[in-house]
Amino acid sequence: MNIALQAALLGIGATLIMDIWAILQKRLFNIAGLDYRLVGRWLLHMTHGQFVHHTILNSKKMCGEIVLGWSAHYLIGMIFCYFMLAFSGRDWLTQPTFIPALLTGIISVCAPFFIMQPGFGFGVAASHTPAPAVARRRSLIAHTSFGIGIYITALLLKPLFVAFM
Repeated sequence: MNIALQAALLGIGATLIMDIWAILQKRLFNIAGLDYRLVGRWLLHMTHGQFVHHTILNSKKMCGEIVLGWSAHYLIGMIFCYFMLAFSGRDWLTQPTFIPALLTGIISVCAPFFIMQPGFGFGVAASHTPAPAVARRRSLIAHTSFGIGIYITALLLKPLFVAFM
């Protein structure tokens, strides 16, 4: 099994766990997660040369933004897992440890802080939002759940990874 397929499986599982955490937060604490249609909207506006918005919430809705946003969400998860495996080594899959997975999740929060949120018009690390500290904490929790998801997915898929190494 090649590293791209391993990263894809790991990324899908980890991102799914991140999404399950978001659903639990919504149901238990009424904390809304990111609306991934906004990611799709942002990406689709890029095809028209618009990379930064005053606020993505007020930008024109685009056809296909929901599907693209969710697809990008999972693809990004796969990409982060690919880089984690490239740095940790593929042997990590046969003996997964918690720290590399957790660090990958925490490091992944750099993407929304320094790329997505500024592009959405929310400022670096949500600095232009009504409650930046709350937004930062929620992003960090979401991405930490992604890191935990990497580890849980690796444990669940370990027999598969061992069989095909």
